[in-house]
Amino acid sequence: MNSLMIKQFKTKRIKNKKFLEFVSKHECCLSAHSSYPCHANVQAHHLLKPYDGVRGMGMRASDNNAVPLCYYHHAQLHDSHGNEDMFWESFNLSADYGRNVAKKYWEKFNGKN
Repeated sequence: MNSLMIKQFKTKRIKNKKFLEFVSKHECCLSAHSSYPCHANVQAHHLLKPYDGVRGMGMRASDNNAVPLCYYHHAQLHDSHGNEDMFWESFNLSADYGRNVAKKYWEKFNGKN
């Protein structure tokens, strides 16, 4: 594969600090689906399987692929599950739950709904 072909597959990563701050100011997206009482400490979790763009080895998804998770659920996702789709399903949610939430927040941030 030549360098021209490789460049065609690369997409520019969206970086938006204001959006990440916007996401972290919301309550954990699992607060209504979990028996664990979420607290105010929320982080913007970058999806492992983004709805938009790609994520390669050692790369973070673009910032538009972020959802609000409390510290507990964020750690649980990374430490106990690793498989994001199965993590959402463990709360009786669809495998696409995180991607749908991220898209909703991105659209809300950009005034599209």
